[in-house]
Amino acid sequence: MKTSTINKKEIEKFSKIAEEWWNPGGKFKPLHKFNPIRISYIKKNIINTFKLKNKKKPLENVKILDIGCGGGLLSEPMCRLGADVTGIDASEKNINVASLHAKQNDLKIKYFCTSPENFKTEMKFDVILNMEIVEHVEDVDFFFKSSSNLLKKNGIMFVATLNKTLKSYLFAILGAEYLLRWLPIGTHEWEKFVEPDSLIEILKKHSLKLDALDGMKFNLITDNWSLSKDRSVNYIGKFIKV
Repeated sequence: MKTSTINKKEIEKFSKIAEEWWNPGGKFKPLHKFNPIRISYIKKNIINTFKLKNKKKPLENVKILDIGCGGGLLSEPMCRLGADVTGIDASEKNINVASLHAKQNDLKIKYFCTSPENFKTEMKFDVILNMEIVEHVEDVDFFFKSSSNLLKKNGIMFVATLNKTLKSYLFAILGAEYLLRWLPIGTHEWEKFVEPDSLIEILKKHSLKLDALDGMKFNLITDNWSLSKDRSVNYIGKFIKV
């Protein structure tokens, strides 16, 4: 039985470029471009699911766990929207960068260098973010089992990842890494991409029921991301703990 979701090679890969997290023109440029659509999707779905009414701080008192938080690119906007945010990442360098940046911006985010199976907490969260992390973990099934244990009943888990298709290989690896050089070569391994049907089945096993599944696509002309019916490359799902 697996006892760890940590892939040391993946951790080292991201630790090496941790200083770049908050540079919008650096190695994480694609994530900076990606962020607005992720934020709006998460915000809208949380508000609708929990029927929240606060206009100033729309996510006030919502307890969010950001798994594989990196430098805090999603944790910080969630905190600014009023959420009570905890971020965890298996890379100590990522956590150091995230903690320092939050402190500099006077944001109260709790960061821990750990993985979901090793995270010692009595708290169950309202929302868990598993964004662009699934393709970097050691054991997807064990990862979701450990994540599900941290989520409240009727809580939401958001998962964003890459589909395992020929198109995703052409776009996400050949295009983004080799041709456009948006990402360092070797950022992704196609074998680790997960098909939506497989993801849904794994999550169902761990008491998580699919509520919504959307594609995300990048428009080279407008230089931005939008939601799409096309899930052949990037997709995002909303799952409810039953």
